[in-house]
Amino acid sequence: MTGSELYLGLMSGTSLDGVDAVLMRADQDGRVRALAHAYEAFDDTLRAELLALNSPGDNELQRAALAGNAIARVYASACQALLREQRLVPQQIRALGAHGQTVRHRPGEFDGTGFTLQLLNAPLLAELTGIAVVHDLRSRDLAVGGQGAPLVPAFHRAVLARGSADVVVLNVGGISNVSLLWANGRSGGFDCGPGNCLMDGWIHRHQGTAYDAGGAWAAQGQAHAVLLERLVSTPYFRQTPPRSTGRDLFHLGWLDEQIAASAPGVSPVDVQATLLELSARCVADSLSAFAPGAWQELLVCGGGAFNDTLLDRLRALLPGVIVSTTDTQGLPPMQVEGAAFAWLAMRHVRGLPGNLPAATGASGLRVLGSYTPA
Repeated sequence: MTGSELYLGLMSGTSLDGVDAVLMRADQDGRVRALAHAYEAFDDTLRAELLALNSPGDNELQRAALAGNAIARVYASACQALLREQRLVPQQIRALGAHGQTVRHRPGEFDGTGFTLQLLNAPLLAELTGIAVVHDLRSRDLAVGGQGAPLVPAFHRAVLARGSADVVVLNVGGISNVSLLWANGRSGGFDCGPGNCLMDGWIHRHQGTAYDAGGAWAAQGQAHAVLLERLVSTPYFRQTPPRSTGRDLFHLGWLDEQIAASAPGVSPVDVQATLLELSARCVADSLSAFAPGAWQELLVCGGGAFNDTLLDRLRALLPGVIVSTTDTQGLPPMQVEGAAFAWLAMRHVRGLPGNLPAATGASGLRVLGSYTPA
C-alpha cells in the first residue's frame, strides 16, 4: 500500500441525539488526521423508539429490525452530506466504520459471555452509500472475555498519548469513559458511569429541552446530599475494572426509584444539580480508586465538553490536574468518537487489532468487526 486512504466513522451514542460522521485520512505509517465532520439528528419518533428499545417490550424483535433500517438511513444521510461538502464520491472512501445504536449491553452476564446489541442494517447502509461497511465492532472482544467497551482507548492512545505527561482522556457522552495514557507507554480505561444520559433525560422531562446547555440549569440548584450519597452507593461504582455500563442500569426509572427512597420532596432543579455532581464524582472517584497517580492533564471530549458547570466541578474535584478539551490537541470534542470508529475501520481493513485488553478485559488483541463490501 502506498500513499494514504480516506475512511469515514459514524457514531451514535447513548445520548440518543443523532449521529456524528467524521472523515479521516490514514497514512501508510498509521498516522491519522480528522478532516471534516457532519451531524445528523434523530427525529423525535426514532429517538423515542430507540429509548424504548433499551427495555424489554412488545414485538421488540420486529421493532429493533425496523429501527436498524432507520438508523442505516440516518447514517447514510450523514455520509452523503459529508461527501457533498467535501466534493468526494463514494469510490474515494476505502471503508466506513459504523458503530450502530446500542440498546442492550450485558457483557459477561447470563451465560458467561453475555451480549452487546447495536442496531444497524449494515448491508442497507452499504447499498445506500456505495461504501464498504465495518460494523459489529464490539462482539469479537466479548467473544474473548472482554466487555466490548470502551473501544476508544486504543484510538486515544494512538492519537493523544504523549511521552511527556500522564494524560486522561474523558469522553462524556450518555455514559462517561476514561482512557488512561501514561507517559511510559502504559494504557488502560473503563466506563465511569452516567455522563449526560440522566441529566438529559431529567431536563427533557421538566424543561422540555434536549440537554442542559452549559450546565446552566444545574448551576441554579444545589446538590442534594442524601440523594447524592444514595446514587454514589450504587454497586457499579465499586466494581473493579474492566467494567462497562449503559442505559441498562442508568435510566430515569432507576433514578425515580432512588429519589422516592431517599429524597421524595426534592426540587427538580436540585435533582439536576445532583446529577451533574454524580457525573463529576463518578469520574474523580473512579480515578482515585482504580487509577491513582500524578495525572497532569484531563482532556474532555463528547457533548459534556461543552458543559461549563461540569468542567468546573471536575477542576474542583481534581486539584492540580489541567482540565481542558481535546480541541487543545487539534481534535474537536464532537469529532473524537466518530474519528475513533473511522480508525477502527482502518484497523479492520489492514488486518490490525482494534481493542485494548487493558481497557476491555479481553484475553488478547483482536481484529474487530465484520465487513460488508460496497
